[in-house]
Amino acid sequence: MAGVTRWTGREAELLRIAMRKRQKDFADLVGVNPRQIPRWKRRGETIELELDNQSALDTLLAQAPPDVQQRFAALMTERAAVEHDERAEELLRRDPSTRRHPVDGKVMALVEEGIFLSGPDNRSVWLEPFLMDVYPTTNEDYAKFVLATRHRPPQHWPDGHCPVTLATHPVVWVTWHDATAYARWAGKSLPSSRQWEKAARGPRGRIYPWGNEPTAAKANTAEAGIDATTPVSRYQSGASPFGIFDMCGNVWEWCGTEEEPGNGRRHLKGSAFTSPIERAAPSLLNAASTSMKDNDTGFRCAAPA
Repeated sequence: MAGVTRWTGREAELLRIAMRKRQKDFADLVGVNPRQIPRWKRRGETIELELDNQSALDTLLAQAPPDVQQRFAALMTERAAVEHDERAEELLRRDPSTRRHPVDGKVMALVEEGIFLSGPDNRSVWLEPFLMDVYPTTNEDYAKFVLATRHRPPQHWPDGHCPVTLATHPVVWVTWHDATAYARWAGKSLPSSRQWEKAARGPRGRIYPWGNEPTAAKANTAEAGIDATTPVSRYQSGASPFGIFDMCGNVWEWCGTEEEPGNGRRHLKGSAFTSPIERAAPSLLNAASTSMKDNDTGFRCAAPA
């Protein structure tokens, strides 16, 4: 299984539970004073462990039997799903411009009508109001669509079933046609490239959703060194002015806009974990054949306001 990028007290406690070890026995395995283990548990995500402790935990996880690794992955995913739901509910309570879509249940944010600065040259463009998914479509979201429509599942799902470890990660290995089919089922559409850009940059021409500096820590781009997708609610500090997540990095996102009329290619936005942050600026254009699918390409939906 993939390793842990950053061990905090939370991940250490989940590994202890997965290994079904008492605190003293777990401390012996890690090589720390037994008093450290309850301290890590109490501090949770607020404490990042020392490098030698992180290395010891890396080794414990790598050498653990498959059943322990599977339990650990399931516990990590359960926690991520809870955090994702808690974040969504917090948005709905706090921000009156958000609402939950009645079909796929995803939280959407209102992008208000008006002029925004578009493209590398910051040209003024008017858009009507619209709603945009706060998070990319996840594997869990896509599983509901597959179950309801019997659409073919993505190729990376074992035996055609959504993997529990990727439930809150963006779905990948989907063509533009797959993304369009999901949007149609949900009563939505794929956003135009201009809608996508405004939702990412805001109206005043920010280079990135968070501002004008290419801050790699705010997005899952190549600089992060993760080399895989991450849960869609992870990068809170990288949210756009409309509170929309993952508009830089994680996965390229399909848009409804054609590159050129009739050429069979559609715009992609946002870059991915495979791309350097310089490619992530929302004003930049990319395009691909509508039949293309890859491990770094997904989508999110828009709807009329």
